[in-house]
Amino acid sequence: MERTDHPESLRRDVDILATEPREAGGTALARMRDWVEGELRAMGWEVERDPLRSSGLRGINLIAEVSHTPRAPLLVVTAHLDTQPGTPGADDNASAVAALLALAGILREDASKSPIRLQLVVTDLEECGMLGAAHHADRIIAEGSSLRGMISLEMLGYCTATPGSQGMPPALVGLYPDTGDFIGIIGNERSAPFLAQVVESMRRTPDLKVESLAVPGNGETFPPTRLSDHSPFWDRGLPALMITDTSFFRNPHYHQATDTPETLDYEFLALVTQGTAAALRDLMRG
Repeated sequence: MERTDHPESLRRDVDILATEPREAGGTALARMRDWVEGELRAMGWEVERDPLRSSGLRGINLIAEVSHTPRAPLLVVTAHLDTQPGTPGADDNASAVAALLALAGILREDASKSPIRLQLVVTDLEECGMLGAAHHADRIIAEGSSLRGMISLEMLGYCTATPGSQGMPPALVGLYPDTGDFIGIIGNERSAPFLAQVVESMRRTPDLKVESLAVPGNGETFPPTRLSDHSPFWDRGLPALMITDTSFFRNPHYHQATDTPETLDYEFLALVTQGTAAALRDLMRG
């Protein structure tokens, strides 16, 4: 099936991914991993299965590249496939996996010609402490790769135009809109130049509202900003961002059985995907 950033294409993938919980080590997760791998290969991406073991748990990351050029600067985009027990995880995180598949379809030619090595990673064991992302960050360091930056796609599809629908940590109340119809981009101090470039690119997407935050240090004073695959990269001194609809600060279905495909706004998810694609194109120009 051709992948696009159109709402109907994204909805089809979320419907497939979010039929049942994808718990760590479970058969549903394994089945969806097989499906995602097959879809990436069908779009012309080379896919490596990278097994990991951490904290007594075993998982598998999928690493997709168009071509492998070890000395080229690396640009990493992740989306975790696993869910908490009992939730089908439409927003958390089928929305981001669907966006990653759309990016694979629309950016393949750009990636094949870029001086930057684009790597799409479907991570495992995120819900167990970002273990798949930590494994991948350690691999990048061990390989001596030059990391241009990492972007974690984390819950991208929940949007509401209701005033008062957007929550915030107490320290940020009044500094951002109280309506949950924007996408958030979170970086840390070390990632500030990378954050500025991505924000500038995404804000050029018509009708997409973008808000950003650069947290001190590695986000220790704002723990919710650490709750995705970017935080192990921060902890290793690597530039990384999270793109998010702000999770439980907006979405009442977070980690619930009600996190189902019909709760998402696919027009919004399409805009976020388009904005992310624009940012990646700019970054891949070197």
